[in-house]
Amino acid sequence: MSAAAKITGFAVVLAFAFAAAVFGGSVLDVHPGQPAAARPGMGDAMAGGHRGGEAAAQNVRGLAVSEGGLTLALARTTATAGRRTSLAFRIADRRGRTVRDFDVEHTRRMHLIVVRRDLSGFQHLHPRQAADGTWSVPLTLREAGTYRVYADFATGGKPRTLAGDLTVDGAVRSRELPAPASSADADGLRVTLAEGATRAGAESQLAFTVTRDGRPVAVEDYLGAKGHLVALRQGDLAFLHVHPDEDSLKFMARFPTAGRYRLFLQFKVAGRLHTAAFTQEVAR
Repeated sequence: MSAAAKITGFAVVLAFAFAAAVFGGSVLDVHPGQPAAARPGMGDAMAGGHRGGEAAAQNVRGLAVSEGGLTLALARTTATAGRRTSLAFRIADRRGRTVRDFDVEHTRRMHLIVVRRDLSGFQHLHPRQAADGTWSVPLTLREAGTYRVYADFATGGKPRTLAGDLTVDGAVRSRELPAPASSADADGLRVTLAEGATRAGAESQLAFTVTRDGRPVAVEDYLGAKGHLVALRQGDLAFLHVHPDEDSLKFMARFPTAGRYRLFLQFKVAGRLHTAAFTQEVAR
């Protein structure tokens, strides 16, 4: 083979290799270490057609202590079983500065949800903010175990839920999640969840009724609506965003995945706050 032919052949091979590299670069991950939903052009596919995964982010929260440049800073991460203590915390920005300005959501500027990892021991608290921007609230945890602490708030028009863990030392006796049921007792009241299939990814209506001795009971306004509902996913304890109806005990929710969720419904009757818990099975 002549020298000219060898050079020509080498040029062809080199051109082919370059073309293959360009094609490979278009299908391989060129943003290593970046979540798929954050990569350019990947948001729509990961979010089922919603740009940038925004819908998924709104529906599932509370999986991390930091998000969107904000961090939940708990003053303590341990507590003693049965002992009343003050739980203090703050919301810090990227520079570690304490955030002071919060929007009013459901008539409050901060909601604190505390629940044990087995989804027992639910508490919904409303802490007070001090002049320096820190929050505090009295808290008693009756049993040993690890508790998830959710700070649910909005700032700059955007809702956030940040979460951290609080450990109570001692022998832990975990409880099995109760089986799904259409009714639950709450301080002598019967609370019924209307039957209806709930599927992952679909908008679902959760409608409740309250009765005493078979007769309907009128509920009073609580946090700007007829009730407040917290939905947590079994396993990772993801916090779901739920939209309440102002005039009835109805809520709209979108369950992101199949599995079991624990629903905590809170409502007022005759000035007293009641809590009813349900296990919701979500199909594929």
